[in-house]
Amino acid sequence: MRHIPTFALLTLMVCTAPACSAPPPAQSTATPATAAVAENAPTYGSVRRSADGIGKTYQGREISAVMGWQGAAWLEREEREREERGSLLLQELALQPGMAVADVGAGTGYYARRMAPMVAPGGKVYAVDVQPQMVAMLTQLASQPGLDNLGPVQASATDPGLAPESIDLALMVDVYHELEYPHEVLQSLVRTLRPGGRLVFVEYRAEDDDVPIKPLHKMSEAQIRKEAALHPLVWERTADTLPWQHVVVFRKR
Repeated sequence: MRHIPTFALLTLMVCTAPACSAPPPAQSTATPATAAVAENAPTYGSVRRSADGIGKTYQGREISAVMGWQGAAWLEREEREREERGSLLLQELALQPGMAVADVGAGTGYYARRMAPMVAPGGKVYAVDVQPQMVAMLTQLASQPGLDNLGPVQASATDPGLAPESIDLALMVDVYHELEYPHEVLQSLVRTLRPGGRLVFVEYRAEDDDVPIKPLHKMSEAQIRKEAALHPLVWERTADTLPWQHVVVFRKR
């Protein structure tokens, strides 16, 4: 995540995977994310590296630096619910028992451990992360009582490591803006979604100067939709019920 002081933010991926009930059919009000699916993957560019970036550009933005596992405590800070209202986000997701969910860039499992009981019985949450240290933390978390349906997944920089058409909903909370290979990761995530499955981006609002997050760790709704338009995704809705973040929901075509 990209909060105020030192740390960059959340690592790459977290998970939720196979098994269970199919998601509800796409809403008739859904509209194409923007344009048609690109024939070829867009190229990445380079700029002089900024203080919070990696010097690599994609679709007109510099990719931000990643928060290392050393910043795990920030993900579990006491004030996080008050600042971000994660309980409202969980309501927006409309999870049901039996669903397979991927928490991509799960980090310490802040959301994964809250979602696991919501998809029980019969459902599974895949907690995906690219940093082995985070995956080790997730493995310890999965051994706790009541979290036997939480499965840690080691991701790569380009692939979340989930089976094709195994996921009903994939969630990325303050993660997408720092993916080193955003195009390839989205491509892989779309493959993991079942037909009609949902992909949810949660990002700090770049349109709001009052959100106390560094600029590279924010994204506008327009930028999210622009990048999602390069994939077979249909924009369903954007919820702005959270204090600082967009919740942008897409369906797989």
